[in-house]
Amino acid sequence: MSTATITAQDINKLRQATGAGMMDCRKALTETNGDFEAAIDWLRKQGQKVAAKRSDREAKEGVVIAKTTPDNKTGFIVSITCETDFVSKNADFVAFAQSIADAAVSNNVKSAEELNDVTVNGAKVSDMINDKLASIGEKIGVGRFERIEAPYVASYIHGAYRMGVLVGLSKEAPEAGKDVAMQIAAMNPLAVDADSVSAETIERERNIVVEQMKQDPKMAGKTDEMIGKIAEGKLNAFFKENTLMAQPFVKDNGKSVGDYLKGAGDVKVIEFKRVALG
Repeated sequence: MSTATITAQDINKLRQATGAGMMDCRKALTETNGDFEAAIDWLRKQGQKVAAKRSDREAKEGVVIAKTTPDNKTGFIVSITCETDFVSKNADFVAFAQSIADAAVSNNVKSAEELNDVTVNGAKVSDMINDKLASIGEKIGVGRFERIEAPYVASYIHGAYRMGVLVGLSKEAPEAGKDVAMQIAAMNPLAVDADSVSAETIERERNIVVEQMKQDPKMAGKTDEMIGKIAEGKLNAFFKENTLMAQPFVKDNGKSVGDYLKGAGDVKVIEFKRVALG
């Protein structure tokens, strides 16, 4: 029996994150003693198709800037968050965010903490943010900071500064870099390839798949060994959907991203970052 107090706010948060029904969300939170991530897994184990948001969705409003150094060997993503779209769409606020991203590039900043201490036109970024907060009356700040180094880094900004992508490649390939960055923006892969997926994530997905099959009447009578083999097949489908190299290329579904990059000169993806508002 759960001892956690499940509030309407908790239920609504889970509904917003997964798209599941109110009663299902209430039951999931009750069964998991209010543990949000465990509740998402509980819903998935019941066979529900949930639209669980990934960790890159951390702020509702703001501006995301993706930039590279002139030599395209280092890339930066800086998100400056605010409370309303009225502010985020304001040209002055966008220019303000651009100035902070420019400071990150010109000072080769390594972290959000370091960025806050950088000086722009005689003022520290942290002081600039406090001044902007006072002038617009909304809470703002550096929401996310990401940095990539590679032989070639491509950057991409999607929409009205709602999403930024960096992709580090093994060699200079501007067209491939743009195409892959757009792929990442559209398909939100979890990792570069299956080898890049954490053991924890793989085990979590395996447990969910096995539990789903055990609840499927069609699986009645199957041994644990048989279920395990079927689960491995389903994991391969998970990798195809969620890893960049295995995903169908958005510009040509007849080939994978890996196939496309091989044809583009055997370009390798070293790393990528994706930051989105929403």
